[in-house]
Amino acid sequence: MSINKVIRWKLNEVMARKRIKNKDLAQKIGITETSIYRLRKVDEMPRLSPERLNGICAALSCQPGDLLVYEPDTDGDVVSIVDVA
Repeated sequence: MSINKVIRWKLNEVMARKRIKNKDLAQKIGITETSIYRLRKVDEMPRLSPERLNGICAALSCQPGDLLVYEPDTDGDVVSIVDVA
């Protein structure tokens, strides 16, 4: 079973819609413009600390869900989730 991307990262779209530049977002959350550029260019959800995601959401006045979209797996496989409780 192959796991295809099902969660898509939409930072690029949100920044474009709000007309926020890399430089402006970088200054607001205290990281480099290069880091923002890299975050914008990926389609998959990047690994972010809760603090970084909080900073992005605060700077863009958005919810975490605005930055993510679920797209069903196209090959029909079901991904199981293991209960860790």
